[in-house]
Amino acid sequence: MPPSTIKVEIKRQSSPDTAPVTEKFEIPYRPGMNITSLLGEIALNPVDVAGKSTTPITYDSNCLEEICGSCAMLINGKARMACSALVDKLEQPITLAPLSKFPVVRDLAVDRSVLFENLKKVKAWVPIDGTYDLGSGPKQFPQVQEQRYPLSNCISCCCCMEVCPQFNDVTNFVGAATIAQAKLFNMDPSGAVLKEERLRALSGDGGIQECGFAQNCVQACPKELPLTESISDMSRDVFVQKVKDIFTS
Repeated sequence: MPPSTIKVEIKRQSSPDTAPVTEKFEIPYRPGMNITSLLGEIALNPVDVAGKSTTPITYDSNCLEEICGSCAMLINGKARMACSALVDKLEQPITLAPLSKFPVVRDLAVDRSVLFENLKKVKAWVPIDGTYDLGSGPKQFPQVQEQRYPLSNCISCCCCMEVCPQFNDVTNFVGAATIAQAKLFNMDPSGAVLKEERLRALSGDGGIQECGFAQNCVQACPKELPLTESISDMSRDVFVQKVKDIFTS
């Protein structure tokens, strides 16, 4: 028999500089609820379990269907997407907290700009600067398309970085998502023009050599990207590029 209410404990922080506090709520149960709808119920009636009025919970959300990657948070201690975490499958009290390795903006919202800075370092894009033919793109073998498609499903949620023991302020490791995107664009016939620059970026500070192969990333990825395979392949390519640079310098 389903419970009549849902107990939830949320780690809150009103600003980046204030101390975090935990607020407890008890929400009427409805079948089929996810964490996003649970937070919506609190927004409709922001009163804690003691009957004290509070404010709605701040969190990032957009697509509500595990595509945008913005609603990643710690749910019962695990990095997950709020939109696909079903209340019926979670132990109570449900605990919600912001991702721990990113600066808190407010409540469950964090600043994940480090990922996008890392993507810029490895030039994770197909360069279009006016010198390319903008007609039909170059042909790709189906085997290459099958390899590239899973990598293109990355939603920049940062779950892989959250669970990585090597992603911290000491190593400055770029993380699995950045490495996988470098592989994606290196395999692109047009994007391959920047292949050597990407490999050199991954051989520098915080690059692929910082990976400890804990394999937490591939387990946490909500889109089941082949992250460890990508890291292995890119490690080989980075090594080959370093050898080439030695003999051509």
